[in-house]
Amino acid sequence: MLVIENILLALSSLLANKMRALLTMLGIIIGIGSVIAIMSVGNSISNSVTSSMEGMGSNNITVGLQQKSTTEEVSANGRVFEGFNRGSQMKDEDYLTDEMIDALFVDFDGEVSAVFLEENIGSGTAVQSGNEASVTLTGMNQSYLQNQELEILYGRSLTERDQEEAKRVVLVADDLVEELFAGDNAAAYGSEIAVYTGSRYYYYTIVGIYDFDEDAASYSGISSSTVTTPIYMPFQTARDQNHNTKGYTQFTVQAASGMDAEALSDNLENWFNVNYYRNNDSFEVNTFSMSTIISSMSDMLSTISVAISVIAGISLLVGGIGVMNIMLVSITERTREIGTRKALGATNGSIRFQFIMESIVICLLGGVIGIVLGLVLSVAATSMLGFEASPSIPGIIFAVTFSIVIGVFFGYYPANKAAKMDPIEALRYE
Repeated sequence: MLVIENILLALSSLLANKMRALLTMLGIIIGIGSVIAIMSVGNSISNSVTSSMEGMGSNNITVGLQQKSTTEEVSANGRVFEGFNRGSQMKDEDYLTDEMIDALFVDFDGEVSAVFLEENIGSGTAVQSGNEASVTLTGMNQSYLQNQELEILYGRSLTERDQEEAKRVVLVADDLVEELFAGDNAAAYGSEIAVYTGSRYYYYTIVGIYDFDEDAASYSGISSSTVTTPIYMPFQTARDQNHNTKGYTQFTVQAASGMDAEALSDNLENWFNVNYYRNNDSFEVNTFSMSTIISSMSDMLSTISVAISVIAGISLLVGGIGVMNIMLVSITERTREIGTRKALGATNGSIRFQFIMESIVICLLGGVIGIVLGLVLSVAATSMLGFEASPSIPGIIFAVTFSIVIGVFFGYYPANKAAKMDPIEALRYE
């Protein structure tokens, strides 16, 4: 009952001085609102970026060659450091090979679900009946193509037979059909297009039209008026066009479902280097997983959000000082009330508790208003940025807890001063 009575006393005191109470809470409201808004916006951006990167394959592991540090050099002051074969040229035996990939599937059976192979030809200009369109040419193996999850609007996708026979067949985007065939998919299907790249024309037959993700192009910063659409062809077709008869400098391994991609990445790097590159003087294999990048990105965004929130939280301290100031003024104004209560038998503890509760009520009310303000601001900000609103629950819990802490911390000194007041002197106060 004592708690409820003190809360009611605090509320009646605040209602008696509405404007002063509002101005007192203003620092708390701004501080809490800023922290909630910043943490919520940061949470929304972090979720959006993480979701986008996971769409690129959180269980994908890039396997690539890098120059090996092989020598020790001594500087003038006697320090020993490793040197690099910066001038090393790759020889045929340095490349990653199909035999290595086959062995990988055997030794990591059940841990690896696919290997993605890609051959980039470059950019060019597709030409058809006097119409032109900018394109990029990329060869993909069947696993990589399936992982792209292209939505085929007309025709078919590339097949294993296309891959094995290195046919000059391609998948083109609906945007390209719009540019070259006035959007007529039926006319585009089975047609031969010429693509000018590498100072000469190459000819391909269209076997499928896929839905081009314009949102992805916008996400990459390309304006819709200058979008360069990808043309996909069989992997071996692209390698033949590039006259590439060597192995690979890089490919992507897809970890099986449920596997720890980071741990598998380390195991793959060790496996390649121990089995194939231990005696190679110039090159070694380096691996990294997309999940590591996602984790690092999330940690970085969270750190930035917390850092900005701490800066915004400085206003909470200012608000707390304002609460202490107004409580001191309130105690001075209510000196006779305090003296009367003590004369009637109120203990120091009850007087102290009364004013601490009043301070807590001020801060809690400010905190609640601040939470509402912060949520409104975060929804408005995320809508303007084009992200989905994602309120920060830890931020809200922090705000409520911090409000109580501020109330106790900055209310204790004024409350203690009131508790120690001499009742006789208090009753004489005018």
